Amino acid sequence: MSEYTISLIPGDGIGPELTEATLKILDAVQQRFNIDLNIIQVEAGDRCFEKRGVALPEETIEAIRNSHACMKGPVGETAADVIVKLRIMFDLYANIRPIKAYPPIPSLKPDIDMIFVRENTEDVYRGIEFEVEDTAICLRVITKKNSERIAKKAFETARRRNGKKRVTAIHKANVMKKTCGLFARTCREVAKQYPDIAFDELYVDAASMRLIKEPETFDVFVTPNMFGDILSDEAAQLIGGLGMAPGANIGDDFALFEPIHGSAPNRAGKQTANPCSMILSAKMMFDWLGEKYDDPECLRAAQAIEDAVAETLRKGITIPDFGGKAKTIEMAEAMAEEIVKGKR
Repeated sequence: MSEYTISLIPGDGIGPELTEATLKILDAVQQRFNIDLNIIQVEAGDRCFEKRGVALPEETIEAIRNSHACMKGPVGETAADVIVKLRIMFDLYANIRPIKAYPPIPSLKPDIDMIFVRENTEDVYRGIEFEVEDTAICLRVITKKNSERIAKKAFETARRRNGKKRVTAIHKANVMKKTCGLFARTCREVAKQYPDIAFDELYVDAASMRLIKEPETFDVFVTPNMFGDILSDEAAQLIGGLGMAPGANIGDDFALFEPIHGSAPNRAGKQTANPCSMILSAKMMFDWLGEKYDDPECLRAAQAIEDAVAETLRKGITIPDFGGKAKTIEMAEAMAEEIVKGKR
């Protein structure tokens, strides 16, 4: 039997509800597959800060360090002190955000299937800011090393997919000639190492327009940190909103999985949040575990989760946002049932 320790941060706002829903899925996976999960819930975020005066306690960091992977619900105002810190601490340099349509959930085009591969540790999100009198200054750091490894991650991602085998680099090198210029040049250099993968480039403003005009034409985007964050949120709206968008923060030796959206405090406790974002993040976790530990059971579990999500949505078991009547936990229970069915 495959055994994995998973650290789990429930998060703030709707985070605990999404976590409860995702635990239903993890339990179903263990019922169907030869996988044993030791799930360790840990504290981090706004509620932790209010209670303990720190958003990311040392024991939480230690528990994450001793786990095979981490899952995290959305965190509120302390996000920079939690997820940004963890990304840098564990060198989770690749932020992976799949954007995929799941009919009959409303989407701009039914065949949207793209992935954002976003550099995750530098750019303006590094947070190097200061003030001089009445002027605020933010430093944008782009390095060749990080540009190169995120570009390679994008090309490797495109190579594994069944899609168009195409990588599109996003930048604004016509204006930011040094920082975006370095990023663009590095992507071009890496592209030469992958002759089997098509490569093109778009300025970020043009990309934001073409995402609306022709989203079905894209495959894999590679982006600097901030551009990827903004564009992936825009793209999520094309497939039904942020609740349909999972995310992964991946390094060479560790990975953390989370929805791409915030904590939505106005929805907390109402059981109206879409759990697909965190459940599909769990799917990404099993994909990663399967690849890292050469574990076919995890790969089968990942596919079963996605199949269960697709079938549940096809049956119309959805939250009111999509015209359904189901609560958050009821959607998860229906998906869990689909997973367990496969064992019968």
